[in-house]
Amino acid sequence: MNSTQAATLFGPEDLRVVERDLGALPPGMVRVRFRAGGICGSDMHYFRHARTGDFIVTSPLVLGHEVAGEVVEIDGNADGLAIGDHVAVNPSRWCGTCVRCREGRPNLCENIYFMGSASKTPHMQGGFSGLFDATPAQCVKVPKDLPFAAAALAEPLAVALHAVARAGDVRGRHVALFGAGPIGLLTMLAARLAGAGQITMVDIAAQPLAFAKTLGADRVVDTGAGEASLGEVAAGNPIDVALEVSGTAAGLASAIRTVRRGGTVVPIGNLPGGEIPVPANAIMAKELDVRGTFRFGEEFQQAVGLIVSGAVDVQRLVTATRPLAEAPDAFRLALDRTRSIKVILSGD
Repeated sequence: MNSTQAATLFGPEDLRVVERDLGALPPGMVRVRFRAGGICGSDMHYFRHARTGDFIVTSPLVLGHEVAGEVVEIDGNADGLAIGDHVAVNPSRWCGTCVRCREGRPNLCENIYFMGSASKTPHMQGGFSGLFDATPAQCVKVPKDLPFAAAALAEPLAVALHAVARAGDVRGRHVALFGAGPIGLLTMLAARLAGAGQITMVDIAAQPLAFAKTLGADRVVDTGAGEASLGEVAAGNPIDVALEVSGTAAGLASAIRTVRRGGTVVPIGNLPGGEIPVPANAIMAKELDVRGTFRFGEEFQQAVGLIVSGAVDVQRLVTATRPLAEAPDAFRLALDRTRSIKVILSGD
């Protein structure tokens, strides 16, 4: 049980499903059989450019961090886990001992490794692999009647929950989201759970906006026609909190310009690497709070609980499922916003 097939990135748009030798399971680890995984926006950035933000792929990288599967092997003590258990896998591997971990911010761990990420060298390989290894702490047991696709989407829901928490108290407030991709849609649901009074979704594409409406957005604004339509975003109801989810400089600039004076802006999307232009004078003159958000901490457990309880139906976002063996074609489908919202890879 040491060899498997894995969706491995070798360069821009050079994703291949190739043989991977895992070797013997290291002591204290858990081996998981891949059952489902969501293709994330950062995965797509890696696929297109062999980088996302400032993280650059320098050696072959197995992609995938939104994953769920079945425990097939355990070496050592793994309290609460047994072979055959179904698990949602937290892609974060924190050290637990650095200053950031000790102050309760493990997502900012100074020694973190994150599955399918080029943030460290050597890279930590991801979960789009027939078999992959994780620590027991990464494996959150889920009921066997929960679809693996739902369990896999605990990770992006955790990102959304953390972003809304970073925004502060949103109860009764007007929240605008810039970017109606999967993270934007899940963040919209998280904002609603947190008590947002009105939610506006902003995007440049009609199809994702229509989907946002079906998920409960109070209003959608299509800015594809040009900047002039941005005036509609805050018309008659000032924006208290602007969540930038598109990962574009234009989206961040729009969020800063449209949020009310004294409002809050939370950049969520992974922006292009290097320096980008922003309307910094507006941050000063409007006395805005700009709060970064990065991945998640304890929200992963919270996300699993919300999915298991049915409080959040993440599977409503799934528009296509493809086998792991067809990963390159599945990535191309995921990049087509006219045909997909969330594409899931499935295992055997």
